Amino acid sequence: MDLFEYQARDLFEKYGVPVLAGIIADTPEEVRAAAEKLGGVTVVKAQVKAGGRGKAGGVKVAKTPADAEELSKGIFGLDIKGHVVKRVMVAAGADIKQEYYFSVLLDRANRSYLSLSSFEGGMEIEELAVERPEALARVEVNPAEGLDLEKAKAIAVAAHFPAELIDKVAPVFVKLYEVYTGEDATLVEVNPLVLTGAGDIVALDGKVSLDENADFRHPEHEALEDKDAADPLEAKAKKLGLNYVKLDGQVGIIGNGAGLVMSTLDVVSYAGERHGGVKPANFLDIGGGASAQVMANGLDVILGDAQVKSVFVNVFGGITACDAVANGIVQALEILGATASKPLVVRLDGNKVEEGRAILSAAANPLITLADNMDQGADKAAELASK
Repeated sequence: MDLFEYQARDLFEKYGVPVLAGIIADTPEEVRAAAEKLGGVTVVKAQVKAGGRGKAGGVKVAKTPADAEELSKGIFGLDIKGHVVKRVMVAAGADIKQEYYFSVLLDRANRSYLSLSSFEGGMEIEELAVERPEALARVEVNPAEGLDLEKAKAIAVAAHFPAELIDKVAPVFVKLYEVYTGEDATLVEVNPLVLTGAGDIVALDGKVSLDENADFRHPEHEALEDKDAADPLEAKAKKLGLNYVKLDGQVGIIGNGAGLVMSTLDVVSYAGERHGGVKPANFLDIGGGASAQVMANGLDVILGDAQVKSVFVNVFGGITACDAVANGIVQALEILGATASKPLVVRLDGNKVEEGRAILSAAANPLITLADNMDQGADKAAELASK
């Protein structure tokens, strides 16, 4: 889950990272009130989960509360890379002397953490990384050892910070790492991290991505979700405890086990090329020990997708026996009634496959077509979707 800047700022403050005061606002009138409360020069910043806000006109400096209100009118409703601005943060102005860059992220390839930092940070960090990669220090952080003050100083040296600044930036690096580990993040980025005219190090802009797999450790993270922007089907699936991701296709997919589901997506994609280019509509893994109720919940979500024209249920019975899956399908169709009008292609194999097939055959539901194998099932589901 990616956070808005104001949410990242609040997390930084919680962990002792130096930040400037900021107040969120949803109307120009609220912007003016926030600027009056902060006093002095303020910055009105669009709150969208996209980079390049400054270049897109989503960040404006205001000298007075009246200026802030007027400038915000040009920010509200602005489209920034497909994200429409509905909320802004009014932040206290900063006397910026120099800009730096720091981040810590999950390095999946090396199964470790990675720190990226540069003395030459700022808005053009992406270009800097390409044109002058030597200016961006890449330092591995061993999760078992963490990032203490000594390691932070080594990172600062590698990033070419001058000696007089190392003792200033290193403690901030440590605090940002504490945000990363304390909140189970996959990314904590500050761009820019600045040196002010008064000699202070301040995180002016933050980006944080949280690992949703760790939500069970952080019930408070639920309050950070942008529920208005969430896909309603994904929100419904999450509430039901389903591993569901919506895709842009016409064949709904249900399988047990992430590997089988991924393979099913590929097979359906290949089959779809023979039937007008239809594609998978979703990823849905009901898991290894799923009950009949889980199957019913999955079908309920998928059949609620207007784009779905057919559904392919591809299950290899192991812990989840095929008879339980078959019962789930039958029960789901009974529960959904007339709203279930889309054809289902079902391929069952493995534990209690004969019992599962018998249950579906006995149900004699005209929506259900049994397939002997995965290729046959994918082809039939794609064919039905194309019609």
